[in-house]
Amino acid sequence: MEKVLTISAIARRSGVKASALRFYEEKGLIASERSNSGHRRFPRSTLRRIAFIVFAQRVGLSLEEISEELDKLPKKRTPTRDDWDKLSSKWLERIDKKIAEMEKLRVGLTGCIGCGCLSVDACKFVNPDDRVAARGTGPRFWV
Repeated sequence: MEKVLTISAIARRSGVKASALRFYEEKGLIASERSNSGHRRFPRSTLRRIAFIVFAQRVGLSLEEISEELDKLPKKRTPTRDDWDKLSSKWLERIDKKIAEMEKLRVGLTGCIGCGCLSVDACKFVNPDDRVAARGTGPRFWV
């Protein structure tokens, strides 16, 4: 098994486009070494870091937050299960909030937005004179 992989091999194995990998490298999220010919060579452990990045983005972490988390991992060895567990355990509250938000959106889609109601008199989202604007910007009934 190869210890280092080309950018095309990493892209193929991770499912992440080479352009995104170059962007991640530019942001310091992953690192490569250069071969004598100047081509990028990534340690095999980079696949785990990329999986972490993809998962963290799906959870809703920003690239800055992801970078902060990755900085906590060891630089000179492949992260262990314990290393990953320490990072991900902090996300549980965030994941739970996201799940609750998605459930609320699901109810809204099926119970209100998708109801086909034509009676604004009975709608709980009626907002005469834009009274809800005092609560702040955005979809205030949902946040």
